[in-house]
Amino acid sequence: MKRNNSLKFNAKLTILFVSFLFIIIGIKLIYVATSKNVDGIDLQVFASNRNTEKKITYASRGSIYYSNGSVLAEDVNSYTLIAYLEKKRTTDEKNPQHVVDKERTAKELSTILNIEEAEILKKLNYENRYQVELKRGITEVEKNNILALNLPGLDFINGVKRYYPNSRYASYILGYAKANDFGEINGEMGLELYYNDTLKGKNGYIEYQKDAYGYQIPNTPWDEVKSESGNSLYLTLNSDIQHLLENSISELEKEYSFDWASVSLMNAKTGEILGSASSPNFDLNTRNDLKSYLNPLVSYQYEPGSVMKIFSFMDAIESGKYDGKKTYKSGSTTLSDGTTIRDYNNGKGWGEIDFDTGFAHSSNVAATLLAKELGADNLRTFYDTLGFGKKTGIELPNEVEGKNVFQYESEVATAAFGQGITVTPIQMLQALSTLANDGVMVKPYLVSKIVDENGNIVEEYGRTELAKVASKETIQKMKDLMYSVVYGVETTNHLFAPDNVTLIGKTGTAQIASPTGGYLDGEYDYLKSFAGLFPYEDPKYVIYISINQFVGGTADVAKIVHNIVEEAAKSLNIVEIESDEDKTKIITLSNYISNEVTTTVEKLKLLGLNPIVIGDGKYITNQYPIKGKNVLIGSKIFLLTSSTNYKMPNAIGWSTNEIVTFCNLIGLPYELSGYGKVINLSIAPDSVIDKTIPLEIFLGN
Repeated sequence: MKRNNSLKFNAKLTILFVSFLFIIIGIKLIYVATSKNVDGIDLQVFASNRNTEKKITYASRGSIYYSNGSVLAEDVNSYTLIAYLEKKRTTDEKNPQHVVDKERTAKELSTILNIEEAEILKKLNYENRYQVELKRGITEVEKNNILALNLPGLDFINGVKRYYPNSRYASYILGYAKANDFGEINGEMGLELYYNDTLKGKNGYIEYQKDAYGYQIPNTPWDEVKSESGNSLYLTLNSDIQHLLENSISELEKEYSFDWASVSLMNAKTGEILGSASSPNFDLNTRNDLKSYLNPLVSYQYEPGSVMKIFSFMDAIESGKYDGKKTYKSGSTTLSDGTTIRDYNNGKGWGEIDFDTGFAHSSNVAATLLAKELGADNLRTFYDTLGFGKKTGIELPNEVEGKNVFQYESEVATAAFGQGITVTPIQMLQALSTLANDGVMVKPYLVSKIVDENGNIVEEYGRTELAKVASKETIQKMKDLMYSVVYGVETTNHLFAPDNVTLIGKTGTAQIASPTGGYLDGEYDYLKSFAGLFPYEDPKYVIYISINQFVGGTADVAKIVHNIVEEAAKSLNIVEIESDEDKTKIITLSNYISNEVTTTVEKLKLLGLNPIVIGDGKYITNQYPIKGKNVLIGSKIFLLTSSTNYKMPNAIGWSTNEIVTFCNLIGLPYELSGYGKVINLSIAPDSVIDKTIPLEIFLGN
């Protein structure tokens, strides 16, 4: 009996315990159901997050264009190549869905992907992998080539990447942008970085209720904020000038040894940078050869040498302390502290000469004597007004200030001929603009306008006057002195003079400061430079080139400058008319767009011009040069027609600018090799052009 009572007691106890648990659970359920916050957790938000999907829609990045509208940077379709390794994906052996022949797949892909066969095979042999990623950033052409192989088990994930059609051109100006792990493209150098917020736009999103599989539940509310495309940049860069400078730097690399080089050409009237190239540069698309993030145009500071005599002489003239006909004993002079300043020809000098002649000879003694007259405060203030020792504010990151600090007599003397102070190429361009504007200095700039996705102008930029540093009379005297450097009887710089325009300028040779103090003393431990303006009668364009540790002489620099200025004068439509007979050779072009091809060709031939018809359309859709340009009789006039069936003309003997113009008009990518005129092409004359394959252009003399 006792056992039975015990059992009844235990059963009652169990029932009571279970009932108590149900009561507790019930109370908890009621609490949870009626409470917004439980244990610090907002249940509504928690539930919403578990059932809501929010996908970011990334904005399209704006493009970057040359001044003529040719693309320099744009977003293009990009693909990630993956390979499926799981055999269970294949349910039909006749239609395999995984990589079957790994050796063949690795071998076939290696050429297209430019990856070692062994590296691809290693990935294909990974164990316990459903799939592997073989390469990101596959182009449309590469994708099509891979599809043509008919290799099973390969697939592509769609994406977007930043593409630079001209590869290495203006690499430090443009900089680059790349996608992060989330697919968002951001700038990391150059204009891409400086204008990143302008270019990237605003991301949007789509938010919706999802089912257990992640799909949107039908008939449920959803929220969408559309992305806003980024704005685009139109640069001041002239495509012809940029190509010309890049080619010149390329030839420099082939013929000479040097540490680095920078060359730029600017419209000195407005401050527009028309072209800027440097060496080393890098491939914007691969960046495999990117060794430095510093742009020589704005981030390299160095002692400029005798080019600074332009400004120390300018200061002396403006201050009323210059008499060009006054004579002095050249060769050497000793300062009060015992420092001896010598002319560059080992202190030999040229005997008793006047100061005008001293400038033509680039006499350090002449600059020193003038600096003593000016004094430290006067010269430093003048350099400061010209912008030396501070940033120009051009639209590029990592600009440095240079150094404009000197006080003692010997420091003032060396500062007058460009030693002991440091400058950047962009500061030199800015200061040289005074010579084109009767003493008014203008600010250099790279972006002419910013437009939105509909082509509306958001911002537009132009000439910005910074300071009036000298009188018109002072500037005219400086131009005459710089003329004597290139054309005077006392000079040896005649090689700088181009044949089709009058160039004025000043050479520079500077010792290179040693990191441990003093100066390097090797045979080629110098910086060679040249600053010039053209045409002399009314300077509009300024060229500045600097080459560090150049294994070459001034004559070699002259050859480079000569070629650049001569070609630039043609491209920029600078024609110096010396006689009435020459005037008859000049023709001002009309607008031929929308006109019939046949009648236009006849008109141009009657004018003595050489029309080049591109395509077989009936009407003209574009022309080069454009309306209003002055050209010489015999010039080529490119006429693009309403057709996409383009054939390769016989372009042997064309100039670099002419073949580049042809490629730009039809959107044909190209690769230049050599310097001079066209001597061979990778596409035979009269062949149909495939615009997915770059044209290889071989140049020579």
